[in-house]
Amino acid sequence: MTRKNVKRAFRYRFYPTDVQAAELSRTFGCVRLVYNRALAERTAAWQQRRERVGYSHTSAMLTAWKRTEELSFLAEVSSVPLQQTLRHLHTAFRNFFDRRAKYPRFKSKKTSRASAEYTASAFRYRDGHLTLAKMSEPLDIVWSRPLPEGARPSTVTVSRDAAGRWFVSLLCEDTIEQVPATRDAVGVDVGITSVVTLSTGEKVANPRHERRDRKKLARAQRALARKARGSANRDKARRRVARVCARITDRRRDFLHKLTSRLVRENQAVVIEDLTVRNLVKNRRLSRAISDVAWRELRTMLEYKCAWYGRDLVVVDRFFPSSKLCSTPGCGYVHMSLPLPAREWTCPGCGVAHDRDVNAALNLEAAGLAVVACGAGVRPQRESSRTGRPAVKQEGHGATRDEALASNHR
Repeated sequence: MTRKNVKRAFRYRFYPTDVQAAELSRTFGCVRLVYNRALAERTAAWQQRRERVGYSHTSAMLTAWKRTEELSFLAEVSSVPLQQTLRHLHTAFRNFFDRRAKYPRFKSKKTSRASAEYTASAFRYRDGHLTLAKMSEPLDIVWSRPLPEGARPSTVTVSRDAAGRWFVSLLCEDTIEQVPATRDAVGVDVGITSVVTLSTGEKVANPRHERRDRKKLARAQRALARKARGSANRDKARRRVARVCARITDRRRDFLHKLTSRLVRENQAVVIEDLTVRNLVKNRRLSRAISDVAWRELRTMLEYKCAWYGRDLVVVDRFFPSSKLCSTPGCGYVHMSLPLPAREWTCPGCGVAHDRDVNAALNLEAAGLAVVACGAGVRPQRESSRTGRPAVKQEGHGATRDEALASNHR
């Protein structure tokens, strides 16, 4: 059985002492301040002088800031997280210039993630004890799962969520054993009533995590709205709201991890549709349900798990008519109009009754097998007449599952 070496983060919860919590909170504030100051300097340099400022220039600025009376407190925390946030800003600008992301935004104390990253020179890890720079005692970490044997963390990221929980993430080299090869493939059609519908006909029901705790969340939010701004009671009420939201998020993530692990373990090829979730959530009637089902997170998990375990993830073009195309071999009829409320339809070409979601999953599987077998591109079909029959037949549509997968393993 082959193995693969990957960089993997192991996240644990820990409980800091009052001194450690104060030190980390001060570090979070300094990290946010340095990031915002550097972003402002780089923006001003470009707008006023058309000058591009890189990491080395902002690092020199940081040294000068520490020598000023106004920002001398920056020297009281570890310098490594401050340097790391400048590197993160540089990466954000590089992604912007490469058109992979939007222009970097300023960090907010209320909405931005409170975190600090330490490299190997700023922490000590020995015998299961992790001690950060500027601290005399190790962190009280709950080791919910063991680190890989002989692991040496390269970076450590400490964070605090809105609910006040503290987490530490250790980035280590890990060896992942590839799962045995299989001849199975599956088409995955995502939805709201069912999180996924598989080409095998199975439908995985949506647990509706947000709806289960909706009343509890509404009560907590109403209590928060009644509290005076800036009061201690308002801060307590805000934490209660955050704890309910964290409970929903944790349940959803646990469910998606179990689902995606099962799909990757049981199938050699997983075929999904390329959905623009960013545009779909603009629908005010469906945005809450779409956000609760977390399609983007589902795809992200499938992407890295397929890469880890040697599986094929095929992403079909978003304009491919998976729901409107008849999945019966040899038919190829495309329904001209199929509104969203229509969950079943009968093909006029062959007379077969289709479940909308199962039909879409079957078409996705067939399209994905064509890609796996011969590298065919999956493009939307064009209608050549009013009959709705496609002008170009889908490549690989007539190929059987065994023929396509066998060609992949030759």
